[in-house]
Amino acid sequence: MAFNEAERTEIRRFCGYPAYGAGTAGFQNWRFYQAYGLLEYRLNYLTGSEEAVARRYLATLEHLETAVPAASAGLDTGKAGPYERNPDELRERTRLFDDWRRRLCGFLGVPAGPALGNGGTRVIV
Repeated sequence: MAFNEAERTEIRRFCGYPAYGAGTAGFQNWRFYQAYGLLEYRLNYLTGSEEAVARRYLATLEHLETAVPAASAGLDTGKAGPYERNPDELRERTRLFDDWRRRLCGFLGVPAGPALGNGGTRVIV
């Protein structure tokens, strides 16, 4: 079963690529970025079992993504009774989230997009 548009958007976003937009109009589309074109090709031609693996990545990434802002709830408290906040929690959660994003890119065989940083793909302005 092919990815629906919401899943495709999430995969692009998690892989660090910019919004696709309404299609191939203008100069800001996949035709101008080889890696983005490769991502679109892969999204169109994954096998059913490969899509299932990608959907498991999406479920994990959605969970990890929501945990990052939730970690900010305790930033104003360093210690309360026996509870002591991990001062590195936000950084560690972000690093874990980005690591899983890179794993998705690796599974799909595409370089990490410009929004993921240090992925080998850049948008030249």
